[in-house]
Amino acid sequence: MASFVRGTIFLMVVIFLSKLLGFVYRMQFMRIAGEEAVGVYMTAYPAFIFFMSLVQIGLPIAVAKIIAELYAKKRLGQLKAVMKTATKWSIASIIVFVPILYFFIPFLAGTLLHNEATTVTLYIALGAVPIVVCSGLIRGYLQGITKISPTAWSQMIEQLVRIALISMVLPMFVVADNPEVTAAYAMAITLVGEVVSFLYLYFHYLWSKRKLKSTEQVKPYPSMPLLRVAVPSAGSRLFGTFTWFLEPIVFLKALTLAGFTAAGATTLYGVISGVHIPLLLFPSFIPNALAIVLIPAVSSAVARNNYSLLNERIELSLRLSSIIGCYAATYFFLHGDELAAQLFGLEETKGYMRVLAPIFYFYYIQSPLHSILQAVDEARAAMMNSIYGGLGKLFVMFVLASQASIAENGAIIAIGFGVLMTSFLHIATIRQNKMIAGGFRFFIIPYFIFIVTCIIQSFLLPRFSFDFWTNGAITLGIITVLLVLFNQFRFSDFKYLKAVVSRSK
Repeated sequence: MASFVRGTIFLMVVIFLSKLLGFVYRMQFMRIAGEEAVGVYMTAYPAFIFFMSLVQIGLPIAVAKIIAELYAKKRLGQLKAVMKTATKWSIASIIVFVPILYFFIPFLAGTLLHNEATTVTLYIALGAVPIVVCSGLIRGYLQGITKISPTAWSQMIEQLVRIALISMVLPMFVVADNPEVTAAYAMAITLVGEVVSFLYLYFHYLWSKRKLKSTEQVKPYPSMPLLRVAVPSAGSRLFGTFTWFLEPIVFLKALTLAGFTAAGATTLYGVISGVHIPLLLFPSFIPNALAIVLIPAVSSAVARNNYSLLNERIELSLRLSSIIGCYAATYFFLHGDELAAQLFGLEETKGYMRVLAPIFYFYYIQSPLHSILQAVDEARAAMMNSIYGGLGKLFVMFVLASQASIAENGAIIAIGFGVLMTSFLHIATIRQNKMIAGGFRFFIIPYFIFIVTCIIQSFLLPRFSFDFWTNGAITLGIITVLLVLFNQFRFSDFKYLKAVVSRSK
């Protein structure tokens, strides 16, 4: 258990730094490229993620799960065979899908996105996809053998490369009256970052293979066990990225029906997707770290039929994610709009954070729940839950955002609805699994603390003239006291931390 906690803590630190660097990159990009170029880039970026998910066909998650099971059983000779099979399927996927996407891009840019300025940016994004596919396989392998640090460091190195290039190189290529060209250069910088990240991962992959070298003679690993995990995982991720790809299309169309101009709707989407959502997602570095280590950790416990360890790891992960959700939801509800204004220089915030924060509490438990379902062979259920949540979000967005009386607030509510629906479906699915002793209990107390803290601060904030940062610190202090009083921080947590420290000496 100590190794699980140690790996999680390390990932938390590195992913936190990676997200922090991502904010630096985002602010530099906005300052150097300008709003129009950022708008073109942000419009194309969901398509890039969709391309990546399509071509990966869920293989990185399948590799992580199967490698973890084989590694736990000491069947080291089969690890190389698994990678060979996964590589063959990845190459086949690249050969099939990349040409199709290449010829699809003009239709995508001109007809679906209604913005031909995204065409060049999309072509460059497609060129990065094979690199991302290769990196994904290596990440899955390294996660499976519990080599978490290379995966985390690769993300940080990628961000550092992007910040360096966006700060020193992009200014030389910015074309003030041609945001299309500027956005294309920005996507090229993303491609370079992916290349550097891949080279770093590939070095660690070669090193790990030599270290785990086995003389065992094994047959080629069959495709079906890989595809049995990969296909449902691909469906879940693919549909999630597809709904993200459709989101700006539905958002802009609905607001146009509500009376917004195309330019006004685009600007609003840029503010929401480029400022508010990234702020809300920032604390997810802890649940994301847990999600990465949970697949091999839970798969290993299941393979050894150690249900006590299985539930101990799940309980700790969900409780910690709920605590993070409590901190994030409370802080963003009370101070999120002012924070967005100070960091990004927004002149008007319109209270979007107050609408999203109470709902996004459940986002922080969503990724660990998804990983748990995949690790206990419930990948298909996880996929269907994501599909229902994505469809619900798009439907509610179109219905509400197209109403002139609520318009943008309807779009905000729809984004939260998708998060809420997917998270609750994941919880319901986990409750039905007999191996897992969990349910809805783990988030009730943290959410209650969120409500209580908001009530307390609603009385305190108007009565004291503290500055913004002091008010935020007081809020975090109140949350911490309540979490301790309600036994959300436990003595066993310090036992794990002590074991981590002692093992690291």
